[in-house]
Amino acid sequence: MLIYVSMKRAIFMLIISGFCLSSPKVYPYWIWTPKTQKWINPKATPKSTPKEQLDFAMSIYDMKKYEDAKREFDKILKFYPKSLEAAESQYYLGLIEEAEENLYEAYQAYQKTIDKYPFSERIPEIIEREYKIAEAFMSGVKRKAMGIVLPVENPAIEILTKVIDNSTFGTLAAKAQYKLGLVLKSLSRYYEAEDAFNKVLSNYHDSEWVDAAKFQIASCRAAISRGPDYDRGSAKEAQQKFEDFIEEHPDAVLSRDAEKNIEQLKEKEAEGNYNIGRFYEKQKALDAAKVYYNDVINNYPESPWAAKALERMQVMDKKK
Repeated sequence: MLIYVSMKRAIFMLIISGFCLSSPKVYPYWIWTPKTQKWINPKATPKSTPKEQLDFAMSIYDMKKYEDAKREFDKILKFYPKSLEAAESQYYLGLIEEAEENLYEAYQAYQKTIDKYPFSERIPEIIEREYKIAEAFMSGVKRKAMGIVLPVENPAIEILTKVIDNSTFGTLAAKAQYKLGLVLKSLSRYYEAEDAFNKVLSNYHDSEWVDAAKFQIASCRAAISRGPDYDRGSAKEAQQKFEDFIEEHPDAVLSRDAEKNIEQLKEKEAEGNYNIGRFYEKQKALDAAKVYYNDVINNYPESPWAAKALERMQVMDKKK
């Protein structure tokens, strides 16, 4: 019986040995290290110095094995979080996400570099990369997760806000502030957009974006006036701002657009006064109605509402 058991054990060991010899890439998941007196996982263990670990991670990144490279860069963040190499690793995690077209995740990784490693020499480059990611979202790129488009507001708002905070009065600050206003305006958030454009004037008054911001402020006022509830005050203010813009920049391309906006505002004003006249006419307050009809006829003679106002005046005269 003892001999039989010993033979079975020997056969079993031979089978295991043969399997290991035929599979040179198989390693034990955990091994015992006498030096640390601990079981360790070789795959999760970093190199002995952060520089060695970074060099190793970079070699994998250069081969475009991005998932493996992520794991190796993460080791530096975990085991050497206060090293200079940690800042570089965080930056490269952003590059990997960008290479894989995970733009929002790339922005988050870049921003973490700025937040955790403000001493990094990569920060000017990171701010530029963040700005370009914001522009991609402005151009229509959608934020995705697992390949599915997420129903979230345009990430450009968050990213441009961070670019402004990160660069303070840097080269991209004024441009990012102006583009933030454009994004908000495109979402019909006119009051917020107007505030963003006003910050271009107050914080970056010497920048090249000031003139365009003035035009956009007037445009926001005009958009507010064209809302469901006609805002006469906003319309007047918008018209004045457009007129001021044309006076300051008579030869600017935007001045042509300003002139078109003024005509549209006048048209809206004429329509508003005509409707007030109709209201008074229906209330049998004919004198008040005539005041508004005459205003349309005298001040907006080229408007189609002038012809309508004249027609109502003639109808009222016949009723006398």
